[in-house]
Amino acid sequence: MPASASPADPPAIDLGSPHFIGIGGAGMSGLAKILAIRGAKVAGSDAKDSTALLALRQLGCRVHAGHAAENVGDASCVVVSSAIRPDNPELVAARERGIPVVHRADALARLMDDRRAVAVAGTHGKTTTTSMLAVSLMSLGLDPSFAIGADLNEAGSNAHHGDGDIFVAEADESDRSFLKYAPEVAVVLNVELDHHANYGSLDDVLDAFEAFAQRIVPGGTLVLSADDAGAGALRDRLTESAPDLSVVTVGESDSADLQIAKVEQQGLGSTVTVRGKGGAEHVFSVAVPGRVNASNAVMALAVGLALGIDPAEMGAALGKYQGVRRRFQLKGEAGGVRVIDSYAHHPTEIAADLETARGAVGQGRVIAVFQPHLFSRTQQLGTEMGRALAAADIAVVMDIYAAREDPQPGVTSHIIAHSALDNGGLVRMAHSWSEVPDVVAALARPLDLVLTMGAGDVTLLGPEILDAINRR
Repeated sequence: MPASASPADPPAIDLGSPHFIGIGGAGMSGLAKILAIRGAKVAGSDAKDSTALLALRQLGCRVHAGHAAENVGDASCVVVSSAIRPDNPELVAARERGIPVVHRADALARLMDDRRAVAVAGTHGKTTTTSMLAVSLMSLGLDPSFAIGADLNEAGSNAHHGDGDIFVAEADESDRSFLKYAPEVAVVLNVELDHHANYGSLDDVLDAFEAFAQRIVPGGTLVLSADDAGAGALRDRLTESAPDLSVVTVGESDSADLQIAKVEQQGLGSTVTVRGKGGAEHVFSVAVPGRVNASNAVMALAVGLALGIDPAEMGAALGKYQGVRRRFQLKGEAGGVRVIDSYAHHPTEIAADLETARGAVGQGRVIAVFQPHLFSRTQQLGTEMGRALAAADIAVVMDIYAAREDPQPGVTSHIIAHSALDNGGLVRMAHSWSEVPDVVAALARPLDLVLTMGAGDVTLLGPEILDAINRR
């Protein structure tokens, strides 16, 4: 940590008996697991019961289904995320009783205090890249701690308390909470405008990423994309504001320090050839498809180099990565139709996953089932989402998943559907979640690939679609 604390440094907080509001969430449950393993008396609540709550109970956490003021008990602090509304009864009770309220990013920063912190940031690809790092470091016997926004296929968990000195964390820019961290190695995969409730322009986003990069400890390293325009703009800024910062660039560009020379897709996997500045080549395989995943893997390779790990060993370790739930995850096959689930909800993510699907489908068609996430995102990016969806052979567009937002007049998924049609796409609207499986089953043919996409409950449709195909 820097010798002199800045306003972004984590405050002195007592995590001995924390209460988590929304403890079942991807980020919150991971912190709760680590604290419980470290010996804290963890409690919390969520809107409804879930497998995440069951797993926490098995660790000895006191967890409630439903929110109520009395759940707070004698907590030493109350941990919240930006998704918790101000009128939540537990948050209101904590403030009335003078119990410290701590943002999850402050709690995570405290957990990383005594470790070699690696923070992975970017508009897209954070979860995948963080997961690749966690799996490869574990397979090398380094036993890192990690906190990720989704469950690893290998570990079946989103967090781990390790005995090693490395802590790998997904760093969330959506609410600027990544400015709480002071990593030894930081990764910026890409920089684009998103999260419109918190950012008014791309310059605003760049300001936040510049501040994040300046949080890297002296002697640390920034791993940065050489191909992304936003990352390039960030590097230009840092040349002036942080001239002494060590920056390693990764990408297909000839200027990259680690150049992705070749990506050969082989079914649902790839072989990647990387060339260093000195001309040395490294070849390794990953068990996930597409150029985006290959790029994420090389970013992870660069982190390994920054941590002092031999590139051949790191490349071999990256081959152990089997994917993350909801990141191009195969849900099953029925009637010759494969169903894959994806978290993609931003235009760039949609386009990348459809490109990957196209490479994996062979002679069949790609049927995209897309559920927009948030009214604010749809209002700002709906036209671009539709343009990206037009790459599918057929796009089934669902209603907007509101999540934490209230409806906005005139903002519907028709914005996306009309844009897809205008760009030559074939679109079928589905306003009811329950009608989607039968709609898709009627459309799908043998050899087709169905890709369910979005950050909401569209992820639950995979088994339903498979059942509907089997029934037809």
